[in-house]
Amino acid sequence: MSFSINFCDIKEGFQVAYTIAVAGKGGVGKTTLTGLMIQYLCEKEKGPILAVDADANSNLNEVLGVEVEATLGDIREEIAKAEMTDPSPIPAGMSKQDYAAFRFNSALVEEDDYDMLVMGRTQGSGCYCYVNGLLTAQVARLSGQYQYIVVDNEAGMEHISRGILPHVDAVILVSDCSRRGIQAVGRIAKLVKECKLNPKVMGLIVNRAPKGELNDGIREEIGNQDLDLIGVVPHSEDVYELDCEGKPTSVNLPEDSPVRTALVRAVEKVLHS
Repeated sequence: MSFSINFCDIKEGFQVAYTIAVAGKGGVGKTTLTGLMIQYLCEKEKGPILAVDADANSNLNEVLGVEVEATLGDIREEIAKAEMTDPSPIPAGMSKQDYAAFRFNSALVEEDDYDMLVMGRTQGSGCYCYVNGLLTAQVARLSGQYQYIVVDNEAGMEHISRGILPHVDAVILVSDCSRRGIQAVGRIAKLVKECKLNPKVMGLIVNRAPKGELNDGIREEIGNQDLDLIGVVPHSEDVYELDCEGKPTSVNLPEDSPVRTALVRAVEKVLHS
């Protein structure tokens, strides 16, 4: 596909949104905590807020209970096939680049309290570089329209190493109660520094802790990795049951849940840093 897209111009005078990137290895509950964080910011009227699912295997919308009709990856595939389709989906008199801009604009899901942008994936095997570029361009273009952008990154270090998020104010690292998990976020923290993202704050949340407590071995590893512990979220049967039933956690988790309480404390530390 040979056409180019330039969405990177941010209008002069617009304030760049405060961007929170959530990162960690797979399976630690990162997306669930991201969804609860977005809901908390909405409840505190911190908006307008842009929720970004930057994972090719996207499911942040499921945590939030949002229907997504098309991801950036879906639209990319649609446009790539446009030249081979007869009749073409591109309206007569509209250039391919203008049609691309129109369709990528339509990828923004608008909810009452926040908007959502989902990266998704391209079909088949191959590199995600192009759709990563689309995500970068869209986030840059939209940044001036929001107070907060909350980004649920894919598992690992891909988006940090590729510079998908050139501007980050806060990095929240999420791990489970395992040494491997702590070591994984320790590597991500080092990469953040190597890439000179220079966030104002970078903190660790340990998720699914039995009774909300950490043993001495995990605390020792946190110290070994030179990580700033900002929160410990307890294991929750409520979260487990909601996930098993396919119900959106952010909507159905009880307001007095210890998970919400612990997460709010951690988020407040980030916002007041």
